[in-house]
Amino acid sequence: MAFRKFLPLFDRVLVERLAAETVTKGGIMLPEKSQGKVLQATVMAVGPGSVNKNGKLLPVSVNVGEKVLLPEYGGTKVILDDKEYFLFRDGDILGKYVD
Repeated sequence: MAFRKFLPLFDRVLVERLAAETVTKGGIMLPEKSQGKVLQATVMAVGPGSVNKNGKLLPVSVNVGEKVLLPEYGGTKVILDDKEYFLFRDGDILGKYVD
């Protein structure tokens, strides 16, 4: 709900990281230190895009609801309604998952 009140500017993308796996496939509980950093996220909101040198609008390459692969470092943490989201530039997103 909070992301509906927030619209990223230019080529920025608001994402919500997926939850870290706390149990292995074999049923072993993982301590917090051994859990890997989650690099997958769901796109919650996108900006209109960036403007090139000629003034033409270049749209963002991802859409709301898509699953994307993020870089290990980067992004700006944003807290909306006590929930943690991250802002990335469209060019920083490494790829998207297709069904």
